[in-house]
Amino acid sequence: MVGDKGAKLFRRWGFAWLALCSAFVLHVLDEALNDFLAVYNPTVKALREKFPWALLPIFAFIEWIALLGAAILILFLLSIYAFRGIRWIIPLYYIFAVVMLVNGLQHIGVLLYSGALMPGSFSSPLLLVGAIYLLSTAFQSRKWPNPNHS
Repeated sequence: MVGDKGAKLFRRWGFAWLALCSAFVLHVLDEALNDFLAVYNPTVKALREKFPWALLPIFAFIEWIALLGAAILILFLLSIYAFRGIRWIIPLYYIFAVVMLVNGLQHIGVLLYSGALMPGSFSSPLLLVGAIYLLSTAFQSRKWPNPNHS
């Protein structure tokens, strides 16, 4: 059984996970409401012409939103393991946080480079904050208590 200190840490890690999941939901809504695929699909087509080996998919809206919805559902379900202090979730912390950090930076980078807002730009700062918060908790995983001992 985990002591009070361990329970507090697990709650913090669980809430950090949920915070990034919530930022991701807002980001997907931002992209969907601002017609992200109208920017994404032509960009992928142009990249495929220049780099034929590029394996970037082109999406119809229903496929895109269904895949993102399934990913979001799975990510929210994984929060159960973060709140329980299951150790195998630690690598997922890093993967999820880094992917969202890169995603947020990419949106902001396009804005700074081109001066144009792309769908998802408004919610990108939330991704950055959520990813940094999750990474900061992941770096504390060396302090992760053993859930079988108090």
